Amino acid sequence: MTKNTFVVGFMLFAIFFGAGNLIFPPKLGFESGEHFFPSILGFITTGVGLPLLGIIVSAFYEGGYKAALNRIHPWFSLIFLAAIYLSIGPFFAGPRTGATAYEMAVVPFLGEDVGNLPLFIFTFIYFAITMWLSLNPSKMVDRVGAILTPALILTIIALVIRAFFLFDQPPVAVTVQEESWVFKGVIEGYFTMDALASLAFSVIVLNAIKAKGVSPSALIKQTVFAGIIAAVALGFIYFSIGWIGNHAQLNPETLTALAERKQDLGTYILNNAAQQAFGEYGRMVLGVIVSLACLTTAVGLCTSVGEYFSEVFPKISYRTYVILFCVISFAIANLGLKAVIEKSVPMLLILYPIAMTVILVLGINALHRIPLLGQRLALGLVTIVSILSVIGTGFTDNLPFKSYSMEWLPFAVLGLIVGYIGHYLIKKKH
Repeated sequence: MTKNTFVVGFMLFAIFFGAGNLIFPPKLGFESGEHFFPSILGFITTGVGLPLLGIIVSAFYEGGYKAALNRIHPWFSLIFLAAIYLSIGPFFAGPRTGATAYEMAVVPFLGEDVGNLPLFIFTFIYFAITMWLSLNPSKMVDRVGAILTPALILTIIALVIRAFFLFDQPPVAVTVQEESWVFKGVIEGYFTMDALASLAFSVIVLNAIKAKGVSPSALIKQTVFAGIIAAVALGFIYFSIGWIGNHAQLNPETLTALAERKQDLGTYILNNAAQQAFGEYGRMVLGVIVSLACLTTAVGLCTSVGEYFSEVFPKISYRTYVILFCVISFAIANLGLKAVIEKSVPMLLILYPIAMTVILVLGINALHRIPLLGQRLALGLVTIVSILSVIGTGFTDNLPFKSYSMEWLPFAVLGLIVGYIGHYLIKKKH
């Protein structure tokens, strides 16, 4: 393992280490109580393992997922990738960065009944800056991001070390029962949206790896080793802040107050832990670093989504897309962080099974060729089942693995098997 492998590993870590994702492990840790280990394992599976697997699989395909999906069907590629870009852009991930920055940097210093005006003012300024930076791209944002990522990592590590000595109380008893805490973590891992991002940005990521001096022949091997390094680092961060949430001592009155104010539990736990560990100044520093990191993420998302749509639909300019997406993000962010996360659930429950099937099918196809019919059937069936599951027709209620939100998996396997048989029969006939 060369020095370059560690450089690439850290680069992968920095790409997927989004400040907005820090709010999910503390919430999961608190809610899971004595079931922390299986739940955080599920979270790391979809929040860390799946995105990195997505990057590794894309290394087998020249042109990344866009080219591979175009071979399956151009319309499927267009609609699926457009839905992903809209999800990680103006509909969910974009607004979430603004709402997270507000809850981390502003909410702790406000009174209890301040209304929605502070959120409106903050997000207006936040997305105005995002728009300006996206319309005037420069290396400044990349440079600031390069400074903020290490600063955020060091802050989190310092918080974790301090919390290890402070939070020696046992986890709070679980009040909500889950059929499987592993799959509770799996679903929570969807909210990072990193697996979706790995499909959208795979070509950019792989080009960045090649720019580090990695030869095309060594690309897959280097990506695998670098991915393992990034996975260990990401897993450690998520596990650690999940552990903080798991040992947070919140009484029922506090939880009720948070629910009434529609305040996110994850941001509250992080802010509270920072205050206990380092005082008011420490909480302020964490809030500012997270907020600036969210801003650089928002600019990156807005720029990437604007470039994608201006390339696919060139009749509308990049400038118009950026303005439109920032306005949409601003409007949605004003629903509040909790509402933004809740409203993303149906779309994620549709997109994630399809994304996992794409990674599964193309991964197998890279090692052992799958007939095109099998690829199309697997993805077609999973798409239909995922949509039916979310709209609640009742068709999926009694399907195998429904209680684990994995009812799509047998249909993916069925599609592959039928595709193989169909391909064999057609070939034999001719």
